[in-house]
Amino acid sequence: MAGSSLVLSDDSAVSRIDRKLVVIERNLALLSGLAVFALMILAVVSVSGRNAINQPIPGYVDWIEQAMPLIAFMGISFTQREGGHIRMDLLVGALKGRPLWLAEFITTLAIFTLMVLLVWGTWAHFQRSFDFAAPLWSRDSSMDIRLPIWPAKLLAPIAFSVLVLRLALQLYIYGRAFLRNEDRPVGVPLHADAATQAAMEAAQVSGAKD
Repeated sequence: MAGSSLVLSDDSAVSRIDRKLVVIERNLALLSGLAVFALMILAVVSVSGRNAINQPIPGYVDWIEQAMPLIAFMGISFTQREGGHIRMDLLVGALKGRPLWLAEFITTLAIFTLMVLLVWGTWAHFQRSFDFAAPLWSRDSSMDIRLPIWPAKLLAPIAFSVLVLRLALQLYIYGRAFLRNEDRPVGVPLHADAATQAAMEAAQVSGAKD
């Protein structure tokens, strides 16, 4: 869901696993945010150098290319945990009980299958680039200042692997919720109506001010 979501916690083993996994996801999301901030600083320095002394940062585009996986992939699992990816809220919000958990299980299974294939594909892509015998352990490099590309290629399977763990946990929770006909399972994003979303956003703003 695109808006705010509610993820419940308790003392169960599933909830403990969820809380441990979300620590990793938050750190990866923080890394993604730091990469965005670093690119902003890099842009300021490069433009200032070009205007002041006609000397921008060498390989500016190469550094941007290296940072793109950090920005694009590191926060993907945390967003999945919080229910932040785009989805059909009008349809999902109208379902309750077992039909809802079945729909969530089927869609999550489709994503899980895709991500497993992407982990396999991106890892193979990284292996084609990495070579202990090559200079800087890299068979390929960037166009301008010849940065090794394998570190950027390694980030994709790492981020996707964390997402696969998140999806596997959600599949288990949705499957259990379907079998038990649970109302509010822990560890997965629950649909929040407009009033609940407004209250959650107000609480976040209030907390930020405090």
